[in-house]
Amino acid sequence: MANLDTAIIAHMDVSGKHFEIYVDPDLGYMYRTGKKPELNNVLIVEDVFENAKKGERHTAPELMKAFGTTDIFKIADIILKKGEIQLTTEQKRKMTEERRKQIIAILMREAIDPRTGAPHTQIRLEQSLEQARVKIDPFKEAEQQLEDVLKELRPIIPLKFEKVRIAVKISPEYAQRIYGTLKNYGMQREEWAPSGHLIAVFEISAGIQSEFYDKINKLTAGSAETKILK
Repeated sequence: MANLDTAIIAHMDVSGKHFEIYVDPDLGYMYRTGKKPELNNVLIVEDVFENAKKGERHTAPELMKAFGTTDIFKIADIILKKGEIQLTTEQKRKMTEERRKQIIAILMREAIDPRTGAPHTQIRLEQSLEQARVKIDPFKEAEQQLEDVLKELRPIIPLKFEKVRIAVKISPEYAQRIYGTLKNYGMQREEWAPSGHLIAVFEISAGIQSEFYDKINKLTAGSAETKILK
């Protein structure tokens, strides 16, 4: 567990007042991201400060007015989840890299190169992010900053978000067994033929088209019939 020398400050402003708490750098980050459900050992000092480094504490009436409670753990929960945390350099680097990987995964799954109709490779996307000097927000969800990332990327690399509709016919031998897995791929329509064949229509991101075919072939030992619908 950290001490005051290694602790970081989480803070937020409420109604013009500033509130700070001392937290363990690793456990505070874990709590913020949901990887630690409880606040035990997160707080280094069980007090709320106006200026933590000067030791200036808030009074109970000030806490009640701002948070509706004087319970330190309830207040800490609010600050950690809604406020800001002073990350260590290493923490910020790790969080930023994690978000970068998530963004690349989305682009590989959802987008294609309109010139070839195929998804861009991971290396190509990584190089483009570097070339565009895209700033990744470590605290913002990947999906929430995707639009801003695309604005920076498109002058460098062509990206197109496209859906494809695919009809699949699966023999009775496999249909019932793999039905649950197929539902995970966004099945739009299904029809069971008298013969026991399953005829299903899927709408998927063009970027995972190859993955989809590979999965279907693996599940049916290559016996499934597929057709792209216009």
